Amino acid sequence: MPKIDLKKENKEMYNPSKKEVGIVNVPKMNFLKIDGQGDPNTSKEYQEAMEALFPVSYKTKFISKKEKSQDYVVMPLEGLWWVDNMEDFSTLDKSSWKWTAMIRQPDFITKSIIKQAIEEVQEKKGPSALSKIRFESLHEGLSAQIMHIGPYSEEGPTVEKLHNFIHENEYEFDGSKPGEKHHEIYLSDMRRTKPERLKTIIRQPMKQK
Repeated sequence: MPKIDLKKENKEMYNPSKKEVGIVNVPKMNFLKIDGQGDPNTSKEYQEAMEALFPVSYKTKFISKKEKSQDYVVMPLEGLWWVDNMEDFSTLDKSSWKWTAMIRQPDFITKSIIKQAIEEVQEKKGPSALSKIRFESLHEGLSAQIMHIGPYSEEGPTVEKLHNFIHENEYEFDGSKPGEKHHEIYLSDMRRTKPERLKTIIRQPMKQK
């Protein structure tokens, strides 16, 4: 049974340059999502979201492999981060951040599979944030992105470089759609990777002025 790896199938979205900001057109994709707010480093709400998202994602994979004969690599954690005025978005003050933690699901995963996965995780572990999980799509469209290498706490200059690129090239943040939020994709497992080697994709949806 072949194992699908969406990171390899969609290289343009998951392997950006670490030196230069690039432009990508992100298609509509499906995610498991949980919303919350506060600093992810100290927020109990964020930790509880992790304890629900990952078990359901892995259970979904096992159900798909067993019942649909479709196997795949579970996708990395992603996060949408925002404040009320995105022009004031700063990595220095995370206490005011609002967020959506999410994990992408292959297109062939259905609502019924997700429902079954949630029920099985509820029986076995019963994480407190399980009832907050949503299965829905996100379409970001035209976006700028760059790879950040290093600790999450040192993303500031990379985010600034991304924002400068957007403004210097006659683009602006696209507030006309729900996908305008600061987007991070965590390619590395922080439990097994040294902070200086962490790989994080920084993405920002945009539109032409």
